[in-house]
Order: sequence, then C-alpha cells, then structure tokens
Amino acid sequence: MSNIIAGQDVHMKYGGVVPELASRAHQQNIVPVVEMALREAGISKADVTAVGFTRGPGLMGSLLVGTSFAKGFSLAMNIPLIEVNHLQAHILVHFIGEAGVEKSFPPFPFICLLVSGGHTQLVLVKDYLDMEIIGQTIDDAAGEAFDKCGRIMGLPYPGGPWIDRYAREGNPAAYKFSRPSAGGMNYSFSGLKTSFLYFLRDAEKSQQEFVKKNREDLCASLQQAITDVLMENLIKASEKTGIKEVALAGGVAANSVLRNAVSEYGSGHGWRVYIPRPAFTTDNAAMIAITAYHKFLKEDFAGQDSVPEARLKFGV
Repeated sequence: MSNIIAGQDVHMKYGGVVPELASRAHQQNIVPVVEMALREAGISKADVTAVGFTRGPGLMGSLLVGTSFAKGFSLAMNIPLIEVNHLQAHILVHFIGEAGVEKSFPPFPFICLLVSGGHTQLVLVKDYLDMEIIGQTIDDAAGEAFDKCGRIMGLPYPGGPWIDRYAREGNPAAYKFSRPSAGGMNYSFSGLKTSFLYFLRDAEKSQQEFVKKNREDLCASLQQAITDVLMENLIKASEKTGIKEVALAGGVAANSVLRNAVSEYGSGHGWRVYIPRPAFTTDNAAMIAITAYHKFLKEDFAGQDSVPEARLKFGV
C-alpha cells in the first residue's frame, strides 16, 4: 500500500557506512517515515493488524532502533509483533504484488542468487519461509568488492552504481582481472579486489592519471570479472539441482551487466528468470512487509523479549 524509504547521504563523504551515524539517522527518520507510510497508504494506526521489523542481520545500532520502535508500536496498538530476517526478505521481494502491475511469481523450488554489499549467497528456496544456503562467499561480498574497488578509483560511495554507469562506455575485455574460485558453489572476491589494487598501483607508476584516462574500460572490465564469477556458480547450482527457475535479489541485482547475463544465459538454456525491478533490489520496506505477511499467515509471532542479532542466519 506504501513503500517509504529514507536514504542516508551522510555516509558518502566517509566512503562507507559509519555505524554510529547510521543509527542516529534511523532515530531521526523512523517516526516521520512511519507517518508518511500511513498517510500514503490512506490508513490510520488503528487499521494496522501487525508490525514487522528486521531482527537482523545488519548494523546493531540501526537494528536496535527498528526493534525498539516496533515493540513500542506493537504494545501501544495491542497487535502482534513479527521479526523478519533481512536476507529472506530480499528473496521474498519476488512475491510483492503491485496494483496495476502484471507479474509472474517464481514457483517453488527455485534458486536465488542473493547479491548485496554485505552478502553473496546461492539459496535454494523451497517455500516462502523454507530456504537453504547452498553456496556463499568465504570473504568479501560482491557488492563490497564493487564498493572497495570504486573507492580505489576515487568514485563516490557506493561505488557499484557508478561503476555500472561508467562501464556502459567501456570495453569489458580491455583488462583481465583475477577470477578466484573458492571450491564447490562458494565465492571469494578478496583476491579479485587485491589484484585490481595491485594492477592500478603498478599502472599509475608507469602512466600518469591512468585511472582517470581509462576509467570506463577499468569499470567495464572489473564489472565483467565480478559477473563472470557470479554466473559460474549460478550455472553450476542450476545444473547440480536440475532447477531452471532462477531469481536474482539484493542490491547488486540492480547491476545492468549481471541482469543481462542472467537473462541471456537463461533464454538460451531453458531458465525461467525472475529479476525484481531496481527499486526492489536495494533495501526497502515492502520486502520486510511481504515476509512479515507470510509469517502472519502462520501466526509466527515474536515476543517483547525479541532482541536484534547483527549476524542472524536463515531459519533463526
């Protein structure tokens, strides 16, 4: 009915999220955001039948703000409290219905490549609330690699969208960067990030303003390397499980090259591909709401003793 988001531009000048500033911004924004959400939905607090909140994973300070507000709202309105796993919510974004928008929902089971700034996972989705991680990064997440490499090139934070933008004018085959493998269906991006750093360091020694002069090609080549690594294990997961229902989720799912790679491979190999529109790839309220809705149907409610957990896992 409404999906209100308050961004936090304060982190841009620091080149990354500052936890203390994030939690303070949450405190400042949460009441106005809730009021705006109710107003846009055309309802009052009395019409709300349950309140869902992110228990984790995430930054502890920010989680504390959301958890505390949700508990207070639940108590004040005498309605159920529902805790949500942030990662499950990214995946369940595929089941959000929008008025006037035709959309096909993935049937179970399906494979979801969940790629964000903090997580890179291959998830076997058996039901709305029954998911199994079959592959994940052993070090950096793909989004983290984008952002850190962007910072090395002097791009604003977050670096991922800027890399995607500049890459459109570049040659993805201009440079070759490491494509590390972690074995099985796991990922590793620290080696790619390190090889990129060393490459730029050496190139800057031999050519002044190398990054500035070759920015588009660097972005395109880096983006292609990360996409290749992601695609290799996604293909492997489909072949191993025999599942051809394949979905993307998380902030990096907004990346144009990754979206195209999944769509193109899928069309040639019998996949049915599900990619959320960009507004539903990044953190948003609707994904928490749809997850809380399915837990509401099962009367899976939390108590006032619920506490946030920064490293919350699936099924906890």
